[in-house]
Amino acid sequence: MKGRAMLRFLTTVIVMAAVGWAGYWFIGQTSVQTGFTKWFDQRRAEGWVADFSDLNVQGFPNRFDTVITGLTLADPETGLAWDAPQFQINALSYRPNHVIAVWPDTQRLSTPLEKYTVESKDMRASVMLEGSTALTVQRTTLTAEQLVIQPEAEGGATSVQALRLAADHVPLKNLETYRLGLAADGLAPALSWRESVDPTGRLPETFDALSVDMTVEFDKPWDRTAIEDARPQPRQIEIRLAEARWGQLELQMAGEMSVDSTGQPTGEIMIKARNWRDILELAVNAGAMPKGMADTVGDGLGLIAQMAGNPKTLDIPLGLRNGRVFLGPVPIGPAPILRLR
Repeated sequence: MKGRAMLRFLTTVIVMAAVGWAGYWFIGQTSVQTGFTKWFDQRRAEGWVADFSDLNVQGFPNRFDTVITGLTLADPETGLAWDAPQFQINALSYRPNHVIAVWPDTQRLSTPLEKYTVESKDMRASVMLEGSTALTVQRTTLTAEQLVIQPEAEGGATSVQALRLAADHVPLKNLETYRLGLAADGLAPALSWRESVDPTGRLPETFDALSVDMTVEFDKPWDRTAIEDARPQPRQIEIRLAEARWGQLELQMAGEMSVDSTGQPTGEIMIKARNWRDILELAVNAGAMPKGMADTVGDGLGLIAQMAGNPKTLDIPLGLRNGRVFLGPVPIGPAPILRLR
């Protein structure tokens, strides 16, 4: 009798636990679906285009998988727009602050300057968020295979065999500081661009390596307001190493810079370039530097490289100040504006 009583008790506990968990899941499902619907309503109230054909939360009993189909988002202030036939945001029901975002194989991105079709295989991101309504990003990793970016206008597609992006909040720093990493394997620039910078076809179709490791302090954390209001802007940048290798050409950079509210950088970047004269030639072909200036700069750099003992390899600092790039005291061009739209 005691055995039967214990069995009935355990059965009752199991049934009650199952009913309780099912109730938790259905309450959570309703909350997630209501939250997403409200978010789209708020964006439309602010003047966005924020439409979808269907929004469904599934995954009972252990997941909250939000599937949005027929998605269109457009921010009138920045002119950025995104169209996707389907987008998924998946989370374990017992760990809702860790989400997996899954993009479709084909999507469309529009900027004020160009429209792009983006094709890929298995583009997804793992995102760890703070457990608060601000949804501050603590850590994220995005990967994509066979990524192809095709502009709507003529110019050809740029492709990457494998892309990895990572951002991690830096411990002991404020919430605005992240360590960022990029690695692109098999980067093949658009044919039209390759033909313009390398008309003789000496260089291979793909880069041998392209990677970046840096720490960036932004003016605010990356949280839900980064989409709803404005993108965080870089204020301090430390480049541990940025490296590009393309055939016989190799370029490495490291240094630090500050960025003001207009996006102008100030600082110094150490440059190491192998076969640097060919890199200068590419800059001229790409329209980044007039030929006369390249000849003058090349003569000066040749002397520096010769004094260092290796005429094909150059180690030299570049200064960024007053909106210009300086080689020693000589300005060689405008500094890039570092602002996220």
